[in-house]
Amino acid sequence: MTGYLYQCELALLELARHSWHDADIEVRMELLDDIEFLDPQETTPRELLQSKHREAAGPLSETGKDFWRSIASWIDALKVLSGTPGTSTPLLRLVSTQIAPESTFLHQLRSGADRDISKALVRMEEVAKDEDGPDTTAKDRALYLKLTPAQRHQLVSAITVNDGAPVMSDLDSKLAKELGITPSDHAQAALDEIKGWWYGMAVRLLERKNPQRMLPSVSAQQLMCRRDEVTDRYAGKNLPITETLRNLTQAEIAGYTDRLVVTQMRWVGLPDSEVAMHLRDYHHARAQRSEWLRTFKITPERLEEYEGELHYEWETTFRRRTRRVRDEMDEEDRQAIGQDILDDTMDRVADTPPRPGSATAPWVAKGSIHGLSDQADTAGPDRALGWHPDYDRLCRRRNETQEQ
Repeated sequence: MTGYLYQCELALLELARHSWHDADIEVRMELLDDIEFLDPQETTPRELLQSKHREAAGPLSETGKDFWRSIASWIDALKVLSGTPGTSTPLLRLVSTQIAPESTFLHQLRSGADRDISKALVRMEEVAKDEDGPDTTAKDRALYLKLTPAQRHQLVSAITVNDGAPVMSDLDSKLAKELGITPSDHAQAALDEIKGWWYGMAVRLLERKNPQRMLPSVSAQQLMCRRDEVTDRYAGKNLPITETLRNLTQAEIAGYTDRLVVTQMRWVGLPDSEVAMHLRDYHHARAQRSEWLRTFKITPERLEEYEGELHYEWETTFRRRTRRVRDEMDEEDRQAIGQDILDDTMDRVADTPPRPGSATAPWVAKGSIHGLSDQADTAGPDRALGWHPDYDRLCRRRNETQEQ
């Protein structure tokens, strides 16, 4: 079990390391190898990584299954990749918590001045042919010997042994360093939040049955965005406002005429001037949120949490204001209550930041909750909202009319 958890956290650590020099790189797990790194512009992985965790310190064995099962896995992966046009051999990394002794080919496959492919090839062939070798790796060694000399050279040239990797209990300190989390009173809490997010991503990376849940990869940009969300919250940093608030043109307003966001305001009898004012917030909030997502200033997961917080503020107002609604109440009075719901909601959400601990322009929250009103006919009960006391009935009638 520790080995599986180690693989998951090692993928996070390696992604953080890669992010310093390549923000576009992506990671995935359990497809061609334990961990894979790929460039979104390329058709084949850049790197295949085997993760080997052993709590007990000791030497990495030339005849052991950690190495030879990795060899078998890489041979299978390269066969799959050979069918892809323009394929180049990826880097093949064996990351082990054990140490490669100096007298072994494992030591000769480490990066650095002592690396010697020729000597490693000779010694690997001797080990692979040894009839007294362990039965547990016999099939894997035989698979290696079936390769042509050229294929063996290609395979071994791509291998790098990274021995002496940190054990599970030492990963947190390494991860904090790679994420740039400096020692502070909140360092562990920040690290725990990032790891919690990552385990959720890992579950989706490993999903194979439900396409709705499946996640093909996670990029270094996504990780850095989540890191910034968490660390900035403890530091109180604000999201940048890049939109310049301005009144919309008549043409821009006309573009929203048939949208539910406008219809909802019409149902409570708002005049054109107020509709234009609210549309201004809605228009710019949409653009600002899109910019934050595009530039990895915020994650979709955090925006979903934010919408939940806005919905809570609306629901509190809606329940209070609709307590006095009676069946015999006329439409004019219902519209007046709807206007109160709208006004009170805007006051409540104005200071709700997209990222806890920060501050932002009030129109971001106001426009975002209008975005929820624009989806009231399709959203679930935890996201649907409106201003008119009977907005849900009016939404259903509107949908029926459109279908007809």
